[in-house]
Amino acid sequence: MKLILTAEVTGLGSSGDTVEVKGGYARNYLLPRGLALLSTRGAEKQIASLRRARAARDVRTLEEAQSVAARLSGLTVTLPARAGNGGRLFGRITTADVAAAVTAAGGPELDRRRIELPSSIKSTGTHTVTVRVHPEVSTAVTLEVVSG
Repeated sequence: MKLILTAEVTGLGSSGDTVEVKGGYARNYLLPRGLALLSTRGAEKQIASLRRARAARDVRTLEEAQSVAARLSGLTVTLPARAGNGGRLFGRITTADVAAAVTAAGGPELDRRRIELPSSIKSTGTHTVTVRVHPEVSTAVTLEVVSG
């Protein structure tokens, strides 16, 4: 089934890309969540506007992305969270929490959709988070969750 992505899907493509996927994946996941549109003549016209929006949002060049990745790689971010006796958090750490903590620590402003958590962070301690700055550039950020 031929679709046009309206949002970035990890492992598939970015918004505005035309992709070919299996029917079940399209009907059960991509279309109900609004991540894609069926590829029709009317939808083809929307591709241009999606690509312009993506270009404005993305980091412009590979060199710029590498400089942002260099700033992020040396950054250790401390994130206070409410925790119980055993270091178990009340709730969990989200990508929005990580993006806000990176900005507060003096790092660049990040889009929360570009942050990949290894799994649900539900305990205090040191965790490694991957940030995809550019389709070709990703970096690891050390996140220290403390009780606070």
